[in-house]
Amino acid sequence: MVTFVDQFKAEISRIAKKEIRAETKQFKKASAQYRADIAALKRHIAALEASMKKLSKSHTQPARQPDAEAPTVLRFRAGGFANLRKKLGVSAEQMGKLIGVSAQSVYHWEAEKSRPRASQLPAISAARQLSKKEAWAKLGL
Repeated sequence: MVTFVDQFKAEISRIAKKEIRAETKQFKKASAQYRADIAALKRHIAALEASMKKLSKSHTQPARQPDAEAPTVLRFRAGGFANLRKKLGVSAEQMGKLIGVSAQSVYHWEAEKSRPRASQLPAISAARQLSKKEAWAKLGL
């Protein structure tokens, strides 16, 4: 049998849920609007970044002059360096002597634990031009 107290509690619970739904409805609506605004801002930022990239590409490329020599960009790849050492048939210590660095540096470069300094790249590039005989002769072997 339902008592007055049970009915009263049920009615209070129903009214409280109704009020909470009304209050949270506003927050849900505002939250959805914020998410839509954020998505629109992200799209706008992406469009601006794309246009900046396009503008920077068009402004950074100077007209090429046939007389001017472009500086060579020296790159380093650990796998290519290891292959060079194997092609020359030298140990890491000997390769270090060829380039003017320690054997430990050579090990670290090949293991990709570190990268050579920009000042060391010309020496590595010069070692790439050597044949096996030239490398051995330079080492005095």
